[in-house]
Amino acid sequence: MQTLNSSFNPATAIEPVISVKNLNHYFGQGSLKKQALFDINLDINPGEIVIMTGPSGSGKTTLLTMLGGLRSAQEGSLNILGQEIRGASKSQLTKLRKQIGYIFQAHNLMTFLTAKQNVRMSLELHKEMLNQNMDALSISMLEAVGLTDRVNYYPENLSGGQKQRVAIARALVSRPKIVLADEPTAALDKQSGRDVVEIMQTLAKEQGCTILLVTHDNRILDIADRIIYMEDGRLAANPSLAISD
Repeated sequence: MQTLNSSFNPATAIEPVISVKNLNHYFGQGSLKKQALFDINLDINPGEIVIMTGPSGSGKTTLLTMLGGLRSAQEGSLNILGQEIRGASKSQLTKLRKQIGYIFQAHNLMTFLTAKQNVRMSLELHKEMLNQNMDALSISMLEAVGLTDRVNYYPENLSGGQKQRVAIARALVSRPKIVLADEPTAALDKQSGRDVVEIMQTLAKEQGCTILLVTHDNRILDIADRIIYMEDGRLAANPSLAISD
């Protein structure tokens, strides 16, 4: 006799967009082999803004690049947007990366392209965008990050904060489901750094995307829904980083 309630709907539970189980990672081989990540377990839900912090060399960037499909998983499970990417093919990883926006400490703008052209370049990677007005979409996103009057400027004529805003516009213009940011405020002064993360926060909430942000910048911790702490390749509890109201 069936005792389970068939009306129960497990779909009401939130499915994580990032789910990491028992992840280990190593650099080198043989006697030079060194473990960089130890038994990482992490779930991040849709729309969540998570900050990952911890000392330099603790493995934060290594983990971030693995979550973005930029580095192969060696041991454990790495499920991104419902797809197990450990052992995924090159074409599967390429498809996954198109659903992720990347923002790095170095803005990585093309110096020979204007702000608008740098943002448009991101749209050109998506076939479904080719029949849309990509210039208009690019300009609209630059306006959203406060660069209305810098649309046709080249990077050499932009400040550090403005370049990082272009990088944010480029990352978000294709409406990714996940944004991964590695020290996006490191080269910025206090006000510029604050402006940059607040723009990211606002646009991400509007688009419903998830942000995982690696930072040493204690001045921006309050934008997070949750803070996770990494030390010596392990995720650890760090009560001192609790966000106060």
